[in-house]
Amino acid sequence: MNQQKPQPIIVGLDIGTTKIAAIAGRKNEFGKLEILGFGRANSNGVQHGMVLNIDQTIKAIQMALEKCYESNPELEISEVYVGIAGHHIKSLQTRGDIVRQDTEDEITQSEIDRLVEDQYRTYIPLGDQIIDVIPQQFTVDNHPNIANPIGYSGVKVGANFHIITGDKNAIRNINRSVEKSGLKTKDLVLQPLASAAAVMSEQDLEAGVAIVDIGGGTTDLAVFSEGVLKYTAVIPFGGENITNDIKLGLGVLRTQAEAMKVQFGSALSEEAKANTFITIPGLRGMAPKEISVKNLANIIQARMSEIMDFVSYHLKQVGLDSRSLNGGIILTGGGSQLKHLLQLTEYLTGLNARIGLPNEHLTGDYNEDLAMPMYSTCIGLILKGYNDYENKYQPLESANTMGRTIAGPVAVDVVNDVVVEMPVDETILVPGQEQTSEEGEGKSTEVNVKPRKTIKNFLDNIKSNLIGLFEEEDDKELK
Repeated sequence: MNQQKPQPIIVGLDIGTTKIAAIAGRKNEFGKLEILGFGRANSNGVQHGMVLNIDQTIKAIQMALEKCYESNPELEISEVYVGIAGHHIKSLQTRGDIVRQDTEDEITQSEIDRLVEDQYRTYIPLGDQIIDVIPQQFTVDNHPNIANPIGYSGVKVGANFHIITGDKNAIRNINRSVEKSGLKTKDLVLQPLASAAAVMSEQDLEAGVAIVDIGGGTTDLAVFSEGVLKYTAVIPFGGENITNDIKLGLGVLRTQAEAMKVQFGSALSEEAKANTFITIPGLRGMAPKEISVKNLANIIQARMSEIMDFVSYHLKQVGLDSRSLNGGIILTGGGSQLKHLLQLTEYLTGLNARIGLPNEHLTGDYNEDLAMPMYSTCIGLILKGYNDYENKYQPLESANTMGRTIAGPVAVDVVNDVVVEMPVDETILVPGQEQTSEEGEGKSTEVNVKPRKTIKNFLDNIKSNLIGLFEEEDDKELK
């Protein structure tokens, strides 16, 4: 399928506890991301994923942008997709149904949109704000587990919903930091969902996996089973906690603790050599200090074991085990690079584990540093941006294509008068929030100019080349 217009440049901004990263990317004709700019700065105003010092955060964002411009002076950045995390993030499950007036007509996109919008009226604690409403599986009358109800006929249509909420002040601080940096927040995206977009495959979604994103201030969990998002959680521990434990336990400076963790750290103490020592320079003429690598590993293992115990607890809370998560655990984020972490994870959770890298979504000439787990969120934010762009423009470009029938903004394949359900149906609301007028306080200023969201299958959000797959299937049908 020929491109009717040039692909836009989309920028992801990851505001983390230890770093702030800005990555600009554009899709090529093969659906792969070409990185056009990259900048990174140390983060000083963020703790546990929450912006506490707006001025310091603004300076870090501007420094990351400056480095991004240095890598490509031709870039012009005005709006960004921003990740959000923190221990204030919560989730809940709800159920919604609507009774249709024209029962003989097919279900339309507008009815699904109304069903989703109704969930934004769900009661949540005072001071919280709904970030996203994600439909899971739909029902039409007595027919359950329908991925895409558009085209069905029935009296009643409903769905189970996964609602993600966050603290209004935390959301407001992120938006203020971005706006005062001279940028516009195009959308806020839950960080584990952005990371999942970068490291998950279609096979992972089908098999069922748990994404564990170990960041600096928090560890984010997103669980997928039966083809949909089942559960999200934020664990209030991350790489910074390990560094602080090393600092206090071994009596060293924070910079020394971080360097030892990265260079000599291990998540399994039994893998560390007992007779190996690290020499730390003394302060102000004091004698150098020798640190046992074994003791260093003991401290790291204790904290990582605590994090993995939380992961196991959350998986048990939703009744998911190795039988429903055949894909195991995908570790990503900067903390996933600790030596022997895979072995510790498998031992404590009883699930297979692997490191999730965002490299499969990048063109062949990418910078190897950007394919590291710590940039999974930023790459996923760009994929989210392209999902929004393709939702907005692709249906319009496909409206006159032979063999396609357009129902609102969603295209449904029709062959010989039979609705063809694609292997991945377009049913799940993409991550990010569109506030309704009832939201009131706390909504960001960009909501009024944001395009209306559609119901898309969650694979649109977690698979960067999914549109390319759709195009290949469509091309085959049109021939």
